[in-house]
Amino acid sequence: MTEQDRPVIRVTVAAPVDEVWRALREKDKIRHWHGWDDPGLDAEIDLIYFQSFVEDEGARTLGVQEGDHIVLEPDGDGTRVTLTRAPRGVSPEWDAYYDDITEGWTTFLQQLRFFLERQPGAPRRTVFLAGTTAGAPPLLPELGLDGVAVQPAGSAFEARLAGQDVKGEVWFRSAHQFGVTVDAWGDGLLVVAYTEPTAEKPAGTAMALLSTYGLDEAAYAELAGRWGAWWGGRYPAPAGPIPGTEAPEA
Repeated sequence: MTEQDRPVIRVTVAAPVDEVWRALREKDKIRHWHGWDDPGLDAEIDLIYFQSFVEDEGARTLGVQEGDHIVLEPDGDGTRVTLTRAPRGVSPEWDAYYDDITEGWTTFLQQLRFFLERQPGAPRRTVFLAGTTAGAPPLLPELGLDGVAVQPAGSAFEARLAGQDVKGEVWFRSAHQFGVTVDAWGDGLLVVAYTEPTAEKPAGTAMALLSTYGLDEAAYAELAGRWGAWWGGRYPAPAGPIPGTEAPEA
């Protein structure tokens, strides 16, 4: 893989460079946007951001996770975040997860942007769902978001998501992912991903990550239970972990 072939992910955040840098280097801030609620989240954060890392605080550059490289640059009043993936082959145990890690970074950088722009400092609670797509309906039409997915970022939408009427705005769209804000989740964020079965992944993959804010225990439990039932009947879990949802051990 040449330098030009390495995937590059760019996100512009409406926050100063120093603020974005702190969100990348302070563990209490990283927990607000990286990954999802999981007993292993703190260990994952430590592994990725604070073991075998290379940082240049003055230049606002950070190398993590076997060669992924993050650069922060001023962009008007905001910050352009550029993440360039490590080449394949640097760490063979990670190569089987390469494309999944690229998709994970796409999700996480959008969650970083959401944290800084919409929910700075607010504690989140997440619902994470993953499953297979072989024989399953396409995810966006099933959620009633196929029409919303063609709208530009920032445009308003209304939909019925897994039995709940919601409204919000389009947050981002990439080759395999789509994100919207959801007012009913305390101004939360939904990120979904869907890939058809391939020779490498004959079961296909689907993912939904719900970030919620300010829901009480009953409301959160109802949301998690309703989405779990809706999801499980359409995108069943595989016999083993889906690549990308469980990182190799350090």
